Amino acid sequence: MTAPWISLTTDYGLADGFVAACHGMLARLAPAARVIDVTHLVPPADVRRGAAVLAQTVPYLPTGVHVGVVDPGVGTSRRGIALSTPGGLLVGPDNGLLLDAADALGGVTGAVELTNPGWLAAVVSHTFHGRDVFAPVAARLALGAPLTEAGPAVDPTALVRLPAAVVRAEPDGFAAEVLTVDHFGNVQLAAPAGLLDGMPERIRVAGRSAVRGHTFGAAPVGGLVAYVDSAGLVALAVNTGRAVDLLGVRPGDVLTVHRED
Repeated sequence: MTAPWISLTTDYGLADGFVAACHGMLARLAPAARVIDVTHLVPPADVRRGAAVLAQTVPYLPTGVHVGVVDPGVGTSRRGIALSTPGGLLVGPDNGLLLDAADALGGVTGAVELTNPGWLAAVVSHTFHGRDVFAPVAARLALGAPLTEAGPAVDPTALVRLPAAVVRAEPDGFAAEVLTVDHFGNVQLAAPAGLLDGMPERIRVAGRSAVRGHTFGAAPVGGLVAYVDSAGLVALAVNTGRAVDLLGVRPGDVLTVHRED
């Protein structure tokens, strides 16, 4: 597959030259490829947040090669991998970062470990595989090189997958894990939209009064609203405020959503 598009999702930040070095490697090896920076502000080493951002974004990107680098295990025995899916290719560490995105693109149809030295930088840093492993592999895939040349096949069922987020039924409602918190302080739960079906207009979230609505303006200014976000998940917002601050939560916490008595 020839893929003129490459996307980058990392926790590298913007204060150093890490992102530029990855762009430079891509430009040297695949100068015709167009690169989309999804984000480089994933919280450092937060694999679950990176996985969620990647999975919720790649369905809306052009078909291509998607590189994900949130890699606290860089340089250890963790594998570098590339995956094929019906909707594109994914490149990154085998630490669970890529699999939700692969599912969003139709599921893994092939997987390889990145061991072919001819596909990597001449000298591979122990701590910068984004530049020396993942970017060179992505460039070659974008140029149409077959996935099988990157290294030996890997059983897709043996790939590392993140633990399933907590979602469970509760009397008069449900409990769900905080999956992500966005730039606006909105709190996304690992709860599908259907769990709000049948809930009344007035509900309680972690013991606080809230309204069920479709927009932030469904609640009065400063009020808490539960809604279905653009990823199809239940989320919490404060009208002109920050739900994360009001609720005092962080990713991994579990919140309850109940009917209001």
